Amino acid sequence: MSTISRTCSSLQDVQSSPSSVALDIDRVGVKHVKLPLVVKDRDKGRQHTVASVDMGVDLPAAFKGTHMSRFVEALENWREASAEELDYASMKRLLSDVLERLNARRAYARFSFPYFRTRKAPVSERCAPVQYQCRLTGELEQGQEGPRFLLELEVPVTTVCPCSKAISRAGAHGQRAAVRMALRMSRFEWLEGFIDIAEESGSAPIYTLLKRPDEKFVTEQAYDNALFVEDVVRNVATRLESHTHVTWFSVEVESEESIHGHNAFASIERTVTPHA
Repeated sequence: MSTISRTCSSLQDVQSSPSSVALDIDRVGVKHVKLPLVVKDRDKGRQHTVASVDMGVDLPAAFKGTHMSRFVEALENWREASAEELDYASMKRLLSDVLERLNARRAYARFSFPYFRTRKAPVSERCAPVQYQCRLTGELEQGQEGPRFLLELEVPVTTVCPCSKAISRAGAHGQRAAVRMALRMSRFEWLEGFIDIAEESGSAPIYTLLKRPDEKFVTEQAYDNALFVEDVVRNVATRLESHTHVTWFSVEVESEESIHGHNAFASIERTVTPHA
């Protein structure tokens, strides 16, 4: 036995001692663990990014606390074994390891990360990456064959107000809006497909690099396609309802209003009937 092992065995395990309040805890764990991450990229195969990871388990009333270091140990073991690549199989291994290390009945892990996609300007064709905020959560219970997944992503779009366009002598107010989707699916789907749905549902996409001819094109495109947040959320929801592998979704569109002192939003949540 090593010196460290002998020292640990002689230290009191306070976490495993009885709790003075006999009450089950639904989730206990760690948040904001930063680590390198590799995710699948439809255009380039793989993409390197950085994730913030939250992990947790249930805690029975009989125990005072959980062992926080074991979450990080499981995450490090996962990172080395999976070469930092996040997919169905690697998430299942991570959650199974957490269940075993923490002697838990339920475990979850949430990876939050920026995803980048190169977007070409519509006229000049100058390229620059656009960032999308993504989050993948996996949950696994003892005896369950595989984890349940929840994919969340936020896509920026441009909107132009139809009311302002209709009543104004010249121009209409436009603004940036965020399309936020939460999805459960029957199988793996590319992030790019859902990004396309969001961007095609707004008045115009968002670009990082635009020259003057591009700005003219985009502002005119948005003006000709004026949409309320209600229009955008319905456009997204209609596409998701007809998606072959989406089983449940929640979508919210929030507009950062340019002439009002408040934001506007609209949301739709649906369980999708299986497609024939």
